[in-house]
Parts: sequence; C-alpha cells; structure tokens
Amino acid sequence: MTTYDASWLDSMYNNRALVPDFARHFGQWVEASDDARDAHSNQVDIPYGDGPMEMLDVFPAKAKKGAPVVVFIHGGYWRSLDKSDHSFIAPAFTNQGACVVIPNYALCPAVTLPQIVMQMVKALAWTYRNARKYGGDPSRITVIGHSAGGHLAAMLLACAWPIYAKGLPVDLVKNALSISGLYDLEPIMHTPFLKDSLKLTPEQVQSCSPAWMPRPRQGKLYTVAGGDESAEFLRHNTMIQTAWGKKVVPVCAAIPGRNHFSVLEDLTAPWEKLHKLASKLVLS
Repeated sequence: MTTYDASWLDSMYNNRALVPDFARHFGQWVEASDDARDAHSNQVDIPYGDGPMEMLDVFPAKAKKGAPVVVFIHGGYWRSLDKSDHSFIAPAFTNQGACVVIPNYALCPAVTLPQIVMQMVKALAWTYRNARKYGGDPSRITVIGHSAGGHLAAMLLACAWPIYAKGLPVDLVKNALSISGLYDLEPIMHTPFLKDSLKLTPEQVQSCSPAWMPRPRQGKLYTVAGGDESAEFLRHNTMIQTAWGKKVVPVCAAIPGRNHFSVLEDLTAPWEKLHKLASKLVLS
C-alpha cells in the first residue's frame, strides 16, 4: 500500500491554494453565466429525478431536430459549485447548433461519491430519453466535464447502460472530454483537506477510479489539463491514456500557460485548442 505525505497531497490537490486568484475566475464564471441565461434560450431546474439536487438546465438547439448534444458536468471536488455557475459554457456550443444540458448533483458529505456517479447516470438516461424535445439527437451525446466533472465524464463513458436500464444503447455516450480530470482516487482518499467531506472508502476508490476500470468498448475520451497544473493533475492526465490505451484515449494534452481554472475558460473560445478539440468530438 502506498504511503502518502499529508502536506504533499494538499500541495498537489488544493487548487485554490495553487491559484491565488481563483476567486476572480469564479466571479467571471458567475457573471458570464448570468449573461448567457439572459441572452440565450434556456430552461432551468428541470427535474431528472426526485432525489436531492437532481435538476438540470437545458439550452435548446436552434434547429428543431438532429442537433448534437453536449452534457457539461461541473467540478468542485464533488463537494462544491453548482450548474448555475457554468451556464457560460453553453453559448459556444449552441452557436455551433448543439443542444447543451448542464446537470446538478448532490454534494458530499450529504451523499457519497458513488451516489453522485449514479445521479449522473440518471441525468444521462434522462438526456437520452428527452433530447428530441430540445432539438437534440439522442444518438449524438458528448459529455464534457471539468475536474471532478472530468472524473464523472470518464465514468459515464465506461458505463454499462443496458444494465442500468432496458432500452438504453451500449453507446449512449458517444464521446467524452475530461478537462483536469481525476482518474485514480486513492491519493484523493488520503488528502487532508478533502478527507472529512468526501469520506472515501477503499471500496469506493476501487469502484470509482476510471484508471482501475476496464477500458470502454466504445467511444473516445480526450483528456486535457492545464500545463501549469500540479504534477499530480498532469500525472492523472497521462495515466488514463496509459490505462485505457491510445485507441480509446487518442488525445492527451497539456495546454501551456493554463492553470486549473483558466484552462476551462479555453473551452468557450473558438480560437483555442481546447475548444477545437471539443468541437471535433461534438460535431463528429
């Protein structure tokens, strides 16, 4: 069993400490999200289940049918942030003709991480069954996630959908993009500033670490991190390609000059590499 140094773990995983102006990024996200909801057609707080926080926002496609569907899952170490903070993601994709779905999930410690995974499974099943109402094509679903959301995006690509519910296709998630994702939860289980809220167990680490799971039999995962992120986030970024292979993970990139928060902002900028990678998945 690996022995971890507590202070080193905090120095690797506490992104708010690593990026002193993190609050500026959060403020920009909130302001841009308010603007996005004001300027673009949307429906908020649609239930995808009857559990805690099981609601999502939809930015419908401009076309009446056949549009690709983007599901964006927010980060926050499974214990903070909200879908409403991330509406700013939607316009870059609705302007390309996509339908965008942004789900919420309950936060630790009120729930466990495996429960959050299953909430996202439920949200994606809802998206598949309801995409046409919003102009989306249920056979063209791409999941994009940031940080903890990147972990969840990888989990969803690997999901055995027909086992979850009859009538769901094996390839419900066609592709996934994980931005600063986490794929090995063992060090997270031991990280001091996260331990009390996440309460991870060895069994949960085993069942919810994508890098420890069999590679998906369908779909592609692009994994991207900021070049200025910690050595551990860069390790996670490369380890999933090693674990699942280049056929499943053909893209593993570190974006120079971007930290854990600024890298997400590249997703909305059509001239940036990250947006171009996302568009390649979404529009394929």
